[in-house]
Amino acid sequence: MRVINSGTLIPLKLHYPYQVLKMSTVKEQLIENLIEEDEVSQSKITIVGTGAVGMACAICILLKDLADELALVDVAVDKLKGEAMDLQHGSLFFNTSKIVSGNDYSVSANSKLVIVTAGARQQEGESRLDLVQRNVNIMKSIIPAIVQNSPDCKMLIVSNPVDILTYVVWKISGLPATRVIGSGCNLDSARFRYLIGEKLGVHPTSCHGWIIGEHGDSSVPLWSGVNVAGVALKTLDPKLGTDSDKDQWKNIHKQVVGSAYEIIKLKGYTSWAVGLSVTDLVGSIMKNLRRVHPVSTMVKGFYGIKEEIFLSIPCVLGQNGVSDVVKVNLNSEEEALLKKSANTLWDVQKDLIF
Repeated sequence: MRVINSGTLIPLKLHYPYQVLKMSTVKEQLIENLIEEDEVSQSKITIVGTGAVGMACAICILLKDLADELALVDVAVDKLKGEAMDLQHGSLFFNTSKIVSGNDYSVSANSKLVIVTAGARQQEGESRLDLVQRNVNIMKSIIPAIVQNSPDCKMLIVSNPVDILTYVVWKISGLPATRVIGSGCNLDSARFRYLIGEKLGVHPTSCHGWIIGEHGDSSVPLWSGVNVAGVALKTLDPKLGTDSDKDQWKNIHKQVVGSAYEIIKLKGYTSWAVGLSVTDLVGSIMKNLRRVHPVSTMVKGFYGIKEEIFLSIPCVLGQNGVSDVVKVNLNSEEEALLKKSANTLWDVQKDLIF
């Protein structure tokens, strides 16, 4: 309105329509979007279970830049949220652009690799085989939802007893056996090589040796193949690894078998070496390296084993999971021990309910 001298009020006409101006956000003022972002991850990894082992796997995978997206899944909602936030706040220091979490398995959708660490924890003095039925029931609640959300994934099983649970996951999932892999004796072999190196004063990467069979008490050390720079230690002492070996090399395998029990007694659980070992396997799978690892795979038909058993033997790992198996020439004693290891597992496995 405007006022004329006489005091008469005359309406003021607006020449332009009145418009409400929308304020731009700081982001809109700063960034001009050019194309729609592709939100489908190319190398997504999901970790099921955010306990000590799961989180050791997570930090090792992040520091190795093996995933463009990491998903964490757990039923313990508060712990899950806290662990995810803790990692997200470290984003400046690694190159994984997306870390997500949830207790719903939809968060794991389109994973290339799913690592299963969830399960009841091994107690002091408890064998891995004693854990079995408790963890079988947990797998039944986990695996169908994983497969539903990521039908083309590979699964890496870490929960113990790993060989039997890998078999259980294979059966529940309906996936090809080549895509269901147990972490198996990869860590046992790493411990073996470390202890050999300690005895010789040589770095473990230069000490070559394999442990196969059960990831546990009945594992089999392949003394016939232990070498440094191609020199087989058995050629220097044919009694190496036997009871009559004066240098007591056999104690190294006893230490390997007892390692987890000792660490659990000292700190309550194992975590770091497991996480590093799993990340070693993850690297071979995600980067299609085709490296050979002693991992748990279906061994029916190998070494006279007739049952559907998962045991560790040397396997070629790549983007499709286990693509090949290395046919190791075992001596008669080693083959007998491997069959004994298979029988140990079968005695438990055959009575499982799932």
